[in-house]
Amino acid sequence: MSAQNSAGIQTLLDAEREASKIVQKAREYRTKRVREARDEAKKEIEAYRAEKEAEFKKFEAEHSRGNKQAEAEADKEAEAKIAEIKSAGKKNQDKVVKDLLAAVFEVKPTPP
Repeated sequence: MSAQNSAGIQTLLDAEREASKIVQKAREYRTKRVREARDEAKKEIEAYRAEKEAEFKKFEAEHSRGNKQAEAEADKEAEAKIAEIKSAGKKNQDKVVKDLLAAVFEVKPTPP
């Protein structure tokens, strides 16, 4: 009976070793598959990012033309207003200086 028990125990140990090998292979496969999936996901993300970046650059190029025109018009308007203000200042400059000097030198005290 002891030989039979010994053979049964040996069979169980062999089966346990075999099961352990199978589990180890499954773990290695799962780890390998997770790495592969991660690498594939990174590649997909990079491709998506490049695609969206190209779309954005195209959109930006199309819409920046209008902005440049608006900027040019705003600059023209600003320059015209500045010139107008300068000419008005030069035109009335003598009168303003004269009025300021008169106000400073001709003090007229008024009671509060």
